[in-house]
Amino acid sequence: MRATVFHPRLAALFRDHLGQDVFRLEPDTVGVAGHEAADRILAARRATEDERPTFKPLQGRSIPRTEGAAVMRTIGADVRAALKKERLRPEDVDLTGVWPHRGHVFLRDLVLGQDPYRLRILMSRNLELTPKLTWAVIAAGAALPGRPGSRGEPLTGLARLTADAAGYQDRRYAMGMYRRAAAPVCFTVSALVANALWLGAPFDPGTPNRHLLYESMRLLPPSWNILRNASPEYPGIDSRIGPADDVLLLPLLTHRDPELWEDPDAFRPERWERLDPDDTPGYLPFGHVSERCWGRHMVMPLAELLLDLVRGAGLEVDPGQTSAEVPLAGLLGVSEIRIRRGRQATFTLPQD
Repeated sequence: MRATVFHPRLAALFRDHLGQDVFRLEPDTVGVAGHEAADRILAARRATEDERPTFKPLQGRSIPRTEGAAVMRTIGADVRAALKKERLRPEDVDLTGVWPHRGHVFLRDLVLGQDPYRLRILMSRNLELTPKLTWAVIAAGAALPGRPGSRGEPLTGLARLTADAAGYQDRRYAMGMYRRAAAPVCFTVSALVANALWLGAPFDPGTPNRHLLYESMRLLPPSWNILRNASPEYPGIDSRIGPADDVLLLPLLTHRDPELWEDPDAFRPERWERLDPDDTPGYLPFGHVSERCWGRHMVMPLAELLLDLVRGAGLEVDPGQTSAEVPLAGLLGVSEIRIRRGRQATFTLPQD
């Protein structure tokens, strides 16, 4: 039996608020876990630029939605190009090691491996330690002589945006956008697969990858909280929300609400045989229907590919590992999962 150990603050949310709909978290912050209240709040208005998780202002510059959409289309095309490469076989890739780091490195090299080092280093998980470290690396890369692709080497579409930047400040901005667009895709996909392995492996051979991912996102939603700053629309939705209250929506709790889910704490991917993830009340792994995450169409195909390789190679969680921690971070997931080779088995991808 594996134990998932949540950070104390996350554990406190489960202990104190699971099953509640609207409740006070701080003097100026109201938590929302009830799916009906969450639906009304998220539908009341679009996220502001400071509330968007990826395209917040960068170096003091606002990022218009048109620019954010264009950047996501570019990285989306890079992902599609990577998926069209010669199909990898499980025996071609060694995915043993510590996850989610091992999966992240594989995805970085798959999608962005042709880009120069000054850009690929922006995908390092170590840069998550502090924004100062991230911007020190970006500043150093922007100051290097020459520009990516100047010698005719192939580049991803995302890297070409950086190559087109003129001047030091524009290069810094472009490199910041490179990390903003690409890193979350690789971080999220590797976390989703690590979560699925920890929560459910060994898997029933007949279970589709997509169902495994839907269920892992239910129990460990990548965006476990959604912040909305105080807004005049919200007190009218629920009288417990004051005019100066920020609102923290908590899919972490909604996804385990016993009023919504049968056996809510159990990993049961078979439930998705009858559920539609886009139309299931309270299920928000990629945000609300009014404003879905732009990256979801990249995340799912990459995660399914990664699961194909893991399952095809007969990899397993090290039986000696009986607990894993879920740290307090923006991207929810287990850390330091040891994946090793198990019994070799032939895996045929189930038909969705």
